Amino acid sequence: MPNALPETEDPILLSFLKYINYEKNSSAHTINSYFLDISQFAKIAFEANLAESKIDWQKVDQTTARLYIASLQELKLSKSSLMRKTSSLRSFYKYLLREGLASNNPFAGLKGARKEKKLPQVMSVNEVDQLLCSPLDYWTKLNQNNSADRKAAGQFAGLRDTAILEVIYSGGLRINETLSLKMADLDLIAKTAKILGKGNKQRFSILGAPTIRALKAYYPFREQHCKLADLKDGPVFINQRDGGRLTSRSLQRNFKNYLTHAGLSPELTPHKLRHSFATHLLDAGADLRSVQEMLGHSSLSTTQIYTHITPERLLEVYSKAHPHA
Repeated sequence: MPNALPETEDPILLSFLKYINYEKNSSAHTINSYFLDISQFAKIAFEANLAESKIDWQKVDQTTARLYIASLQELKLSKSSLMRKTSSLRSFYKYLLREGLASNNPFAGLKGARKEKKLPQVMSVNEVDQLLCSPLDYWTKLNQNNSADRKAAGQFAGLRDTAILEVIYSGGLRINETLSLKMADLDLIAKTAKILGKGNKQRFSILGAPTIRALKAYYPFREQHCKLADLKDGPVFINQRDGGRLTSRSLQRNFKNYLTHAGLSPELTPHKLRHSFATHLLDAGADLRSVQEMLGHSSLSTTQIYTHITPERLLEVYSKAHPHA
């Protein structure tokens, strides 16, 4: 389903947003990030508000680009933010070049900052288990003194969100990939899910036994709330209000409650389950190429960030191999 685009009076920027929406299959969050980064550049370089006006993108040269990066550095942004904003403008001009809307890419070769290499935050297996048990327990205890209708609504939310988190962790899915799943994408007999990832690239994900059980527990409640036309091929994960597809905002709001209920760090996000999926597979001996395929990474170098050795794995190897362990 196409995302709603930010409002802009600049026709060239609008065409770029449509391109990344329809052709690149970018998420609403990604589209909005591009819009904000490009709008910030227009405001700093030309004092223009792209929501109300347009600019001549041909006027931007490398000097303008360098001055913009220097102005960002004065704002003392993080290195990752500087790199992302520079990358957004570089990608924008790459599109303009391809469409014949610019004669050069002023951001080509410019570096906003050298990105700090950080290990991805991951959850231990025990923490994952705590989290996956949290949704149903949270809603059950929240509504234990409420009406039967409230209890039923809570049971629906608990079973649905348990299934969502199980799917994310079982297959290493992104949030948007999970919430975009349709019933026809899941094969519970073959234990696979067909995923439409970034750039409209398809891949298959594995559904483990706990995930199959969670989905089967959720399905009867889904049937009670979904639209009749969506019973067989509608969105898998729906909201109770109108039976429409659940939004990532709703999931993330509930996720914070589940973290608190499970006694886990509030800094964790659903995406950390994807990080944990990759790390746990590699810790258990899975090969990097297979993990790359399951994550849907186009480059092996992207997957290599997960090859860090966790302290638990390091201790295990040490204990088995060192003569004085």
